[in-house]
Amino acid sequence: MAFVTRQISRTFSSSAVRNVVIKNVTIIGGGQMGAGIAQVAASTGHTVTLVDTNEDILKKSVKGIEGSLKRVVKKKFADKPEAGVEFVNKVLQNVSTSADAESAVQSTDLVLEAIVENLKIKQDLFGRLDKLAPAHTIFASNTSSLPITDIASSTGRLDRFGGLHFFNPVPMMKLVEVIGTSATSQDTFDSLLNFSKALGKTPVSCKDTPGFIVNRLLVPYMMEAVRLHEKGHGSKEDIDIAMKLGAGYPMGPFELLDYVGLDTAKFIIDGWSAMEPGNPLFAPSEMLNKLVAEGKYGKKTGEGFYKHK
Repeated sequence: MAFVTRQISRTFSSSAVRNVVIKNVTIIGGGQMGAGIAQVAASTGHTVTLVDTNEDILKKSVKGIEGSLKRVVKKKFADKPEAGVEFVNKVLQNVSTSADAESAVQSTDLVLEAIVENLKIKQDLFGRLDKLAPAHTIFASNTSSLPITDIASSTGRLDRFGGLHFFNPVPMMKLVEVIGTSATSQDTFDSLLNFSKALGKTPVSCKDTPGFIVNRLLVPYMMEAVRLHEKGHGSKEDIDIAMKLGAGYPMGPFELLDYVGLDTAKFIIDGWSAMEPGNPLFAPSEMLNKLVAEGKYGKKTGEGFYKHK
């Protein structure tokens, strides 16, 4: 009987998401990433609820969205200022805020999380919301480094769970990594792909492996640059210049580390190293660890590998 019940439940849950067009979006996390996703979704006609437990963060997020839209208007509606004002107002009308995640998910098509990179916090969030969201609602995480499978394990909708990894700043960056787990249904994956396209983004399909595609290639590249410098095989300045002029990269690896955040890079590499301790690509760096311990995270603290004004 238990087997039959599980089969019926799975059939219902899989069919519930079939042909779902995502129009109503709930974004959990009012930080820079969450606000950026909210802006893009609202600009493309989606109804967005931006959720954060901190009302001040929500106010700051909406103000930031409005400021970003006004910058867009200056370029897009340079000759039509009235149309620009109308555009900003229309987009802002598509955005509402809430400090109550439980209420915000009760009539939504997609719950997208963009909160702190902490597995337990993400699991607790989705486990709580899973009991309240409609059966057809898709859950997705914007994590850049944590396994989607592990985050989804706290829910009963494994077939309706995937990853949507956006890049910062969201309004400018065209790429979205769409991640499917071994349990993600094809209907769910297709809905996430179509949603990404509806946002005007270019989606790429990813498996649930450490770092997906971009960070899986980018983080080991940055870490190898640090190791090269640690061994005295090149100054950080020369390595940055070499990669910019020799490979055509817009930023060198040390400049990029300072932009991303040394604490973020350490968090990612430590997590991967714990998952695959024998993988030399994921080996930690004493130099990076020392800078993070000193509170030198990069641009956000004024100093990392370089000093920033």
